[in-house]
Amino acid sequence: MLAILGHARADPESLPALRPALAAMMAASRAEPGCLHYALAIEDEGSAGQPAVIAISECWADAAALEAHFRAPHMAEFTRSAGGLLRDLEVRLYRIAEELPFPSIPA
Repeated sequence: MLAILGHARADPESLPALRPALAAMMAASRAEPGCLHYALAIEDEGSAGQPAVIAISECWADAAALEAHFRAPHMAEFTRSAGGLLRDLEVRLYRIAEELPFPSIPA
């Protein structure tokens, strides 16, 4: 399994245009074969002089699924329509080798 974690920034004024584009990209990405998890969330709305922060969290079954995702038509559409609204994109790719049982949380 591959995991992507990251964030991007955007001007707070761009959020009304960005929200529907993010929602459409999430819905299309979640429907792709090999997508185990896909979430984009506006983590911080920003304020005067401060950018909004968008959190990115994805899990893919394998490298082939992730490569197909990057070539998907909805990704090109997002880049054309809203990609310019994002800046300072920072992402990390991780290979997850093992799933561990979640420990019990004491009451």
